[in-house]
Amino acid sequence: MQVAKGSSPNTQVSEAGRLSLCTKVCYGFGGIPNQVASSATAFYLQLFLLDVAQIPAAQVSLVLFGGKVSGAVADPVAGFFITRSRRTGSGRLMPWVLGCMPFLSLAYFFLWFLPPFPSLRGLWYTAFYCLFQGLATFFQVPYTALTMLLTRSPQERDSATAYRMTMEMAGTLMGASVHGLIVSSAHSSNHCELPGPAAVSPDATRLYSLAAGVVALTYPVCISLLFLGVKEQPDPADLASGQGLGFLAGLGLTARHPPYVKLVVSFLFISAAVQVEQSYLVLFCTHAAQLRDHVQGLVLTILVSAVLSTPLWEWVLQRFGKRTSALGICVMVPFAVLLAGVPTAPVAYVVAFVSGVSIAVSLLLPWSMLPDVVDDFQLQHRHGPGLETIFYTSYVFFTKLSGACALGISALSLEFAGYKVGACRQAAEVVVTLKVLISAVPTCLVLVGLCILMVRPTPRLPGQDSAHQQSLRRKSSLSLASNSRGLL
Repeated sequence: MQVAKGSSPNTQVSEAGRLSLCTKVCYGFGGIPNQVASSATAFYLQLFLLDVAQIPAAQVSLVLFGGKVSGAVADPVAGFFITRSRRTGSGRLMPWVLGCMPFLSLAYFFLWFLPPFPSLRGLWYTAFYCLFQGLATFFQVPYTALTMLLTRSPQERDSATAYRMTMEMAGTLMGASVHGLIVSSAHSSNHCELPGPAAVSPDATRLYSLAAGVVALTYPVCISLLFLGVKEQPDPADLASGQGLGFLAGLGLTARHPPYVKLVVSFLFISAAVQVEQSYLVLFCTHAAQLRDHVQGLVLTILVSAVLSTPLWEWVLQRFGKRTSALGICVMVPFAVLLAGVPTAPVAYVVAFVSGVSIAVSLLLPWSMLPDVVDDFQLQHRHGPGLETIFYTSYVFFTKLSGACALGISALSLEFAGYKVGACRQAAEVVVTLKVLISAVPTCLVLVGLCILMVRPTPRLPGQDSAHQQSLRRKSSLSLASNSRGLL
C-alpha cells in the first residue's frame, strides 16, 4: 500500500477501501477556503467597490459581470483540461489544486487592495475579480472530483462528501462572520457625522486589507492539510471516463432534452433572484434603511438560517416531493416586499431568517432534481455515463452566466439612478432603486422561475433494477460539479 507524503499509516485507506477519520477531515478542510472567500465577496465586494474603492457604479457593473462570466467560462475549460491531464507522483487532480492555491490566494488579496492610481481602479478590480473567479473554478473542479479517487467504495465516497459539505457550510459562515467583524467599524453609522463625503472610516482600507489577508491565509493552511492527509488513488476506469463525447457535442444532446431545458431555464431565474437578493442586502441596509449597524447580524442570520434549515428541506423533499418543496422558494417573496415597505430592524431580522430558509431550498432543489432528469435521459438515449458530467457542468455554467447578467444589469441601474460613491446619504432615486432590487426584482424572477418549473415535463424515473447503478453514476457526476452545494 502506498503511503501519503507527511502522513501516518492511520490516515490511509485500508485494504477494504475504508477511509480513516483523519483522511475525511483533511479532505473536508480543502473545501473551506473557496467557501470562505465566496461568502465574503458575495456580501461585501459590492459595498467595498462603491464606498471604499469609490469607483463608479457602471464600472462596478463591469467588474461583477466580467468576474461571473470568467467563472462560468472556466467551468467547461477546466473540465476539458483536467480530464486530459496525466497522472504525476502526487496524482492527477492534486497538482491542479496545489498549483492554483498560491495564485488564488494572491488574487483574492489584491481584489481587496486599494491601488494608488484612482483612474485605473475599475480595470484593476475587473482583472483581479476575473482572475479570482477563473482560478477558483480551476481549484474547485479537481477538488470535488477528487472524491472519486479517494477510494473505490461508494459508501466511503458518500461519507467523504458529507464531511466536505459540512466543512464547506462552516466555511460559508466563517467567511461572512470573520470578514464582517473585521470591516464592520468601517461602515458604522457614526462615520457619517465626519466632515466630507466619505462614509467610511479613515482606516477602512487597512481593515479591508486585513480581512483579505486573513481569508487569503486559509488557502495555504487548509490545502496543506489536504495534501498531507489525503492520498489520491489511481483508478483506470475513472481516468478513462473523461475521454468520451466532447463537451459541445454532449451539450447539443442535453439541450434537446425538454425536462433538462425547462429545469435549467427555471433555475436561471431563481438563482439570479437569490444572487441579487444577497448582493444588494448590504447596500440596502447601508443606504436605504439606516440599518448599517445591523449588517453583520443580518448576514449571519441568513447564513445560519440556511444551514440549519437544509436538513429540514431534505426531509421535506423525501416526504412531500420535489414539486411541493419548490413552493418553499416563494416564501421569501412577501417578506422581501415587506422589508422594502417597512425597513425596521425587527422586520429585517425576520426577513433575513425567512430568506435563509428559502435560499436553502433554492440551492438544494436543483441538485435533487437533476439526477432524475439524467436518469430519464439515460433511459431514453443510452449514451453511457459520460454525459452525466456534461449535465452538471452545463448547469453550473448557465447559472453562473445568469448571475453575471443579473448582477451586471442591476449594478448598472444604480449608475442610472445617480449613485454617488462614498456618499453618506444617497438621492431618493437611489433609495427607490435599492428597494426595487431587494423586493420587486427577486419577486418577479422567483415567480417566473417557479411558473416554468411547475409546468415542466416530469421525467420518467428508472425502475428498481437499475436504480443502484444510476445512483452511483449520479453521485460520480455530482462530485464533479463545482460549488454544487455551496451557499453562494
